[in-house]
Amino acid sequence: MVKVGTSTLTHANGQLNLGRMERIVRELADLHNQGMEVLLVSSVAIGTGANRMGLKRVPRTLPEKQALAAIGQGALLHMYEKFFAEYGKTVAQVLLTREDLDERMRYLNATNTLLAILNMKVIPIINENDTVVVEEIKFGDNDMLSTVVAGIVDADLLIILSDVDGFYDMDPRVHPEARLCSEIHEITEEMEHNSTNRGIAFSSGGMYTKLKGGQICMAAGIPMIIANSKEENVIRRIIAGEKIGTLFVPRTERMQARKKWIAFGTVLHGKLRVDAGAASALLKKGKSLLASGIIEVEGDFERGTVVAVLTADGAEIARGMANYSGDEIRRIAGRKSSDIEKILGEKDYDEVIHRNNLWIKH
Repeated sequence: MVKVGTSTLTHANGQLNLGRMERIVRELADLHNQGMEVLLVSSVAIGTGANRMGLKRVPRTLPEKQALAAIGQGALLHMYEKFFAEYGKTVAQVLLTREDLDERMRYLNATNTLLAILNMKVIPIINENDTVVVEEIKFGDNDMLSTVVAGIVDADLLIILSDVDGFYDMDPRVHPEARLCSEIHEITEEMEHNSTNRGIAFSSGGMYTKLKGGQICMAAGIPMIIANSKEENVIRRIIAGEKIGTLFVPRTERMQARKKWIAFGTVLHGKLRVDAGAASALLKKGKSLLASGIIEVEGDFERGTVVAVLTADGAEIARGMANYSGDEIRRIAGRKSSDIEKILGEKDYDEVIHRNNLWIKH
């Protein structure tokens, strides 16, 4: 699976870089000829629309961005269809929002659709549905979208092509002494702090979102590589095993499909802060989350929705499906499981989040 960003697909003036676009298509088509399943996550729909309309920068208002996405998406797909057809390949457009994955059944439907496309020997071209998406259901950018989709299809590898050689310990444009990291086994707070640049004028993401994406892939057991799209035959060389860019080394075990959805597929509907004892029970002992360990509830959410679990100082340590609503948890927070029926009038569960519906963020 390959993700290409705005910096890869456009020249500095915002026009499509047709030469690089054609080279990427040729490499993907050749891999497809070898019997590999190929997925492409492609940005630049809004940028393409802006360019078509003669704009030098993307406007700030959501309706204008969505109008440009509608203009640019068709033009972008037309170019991909043209290039892939030259190599005898059929493509399919797949547009997603967070809302499409938020409900378990819709998540499964998206999964089955993508797998059906692959079974037809067709190459899916995936983008966020910017024409209709609103802020609450945005992935944020296509780095995050690509990692979520990689998890959906259980990809063997995700390659993110960018305008940098990989992940540096510091911004190389500001610090000439910055060191390229060839492998990353753990993402630290210092790494996140050093990677907050937003990228180019038509881009929505930078290295920070790629780090967050790497965190998702590592947790899901999927290797992810960030590499420079300017490298000759970069995709082919990576597939051949050449060490290019930065490899995010995944866990050895693959995540269960249900926990993958809980961790990455859903929108978070609330937050639960827990005390040190509950945090320790979750992280070290793999226990369920009980009401007695909860010290604060944020958000209004229903039973069965996914919430984040935070330490007392606000660090996220887990995500899980809540057995009780936000209002109900507020009433039973800090109380024993034996008190739940007396407080709520009924007790369907002893646990606020059962360990089977809990993803621990290592």
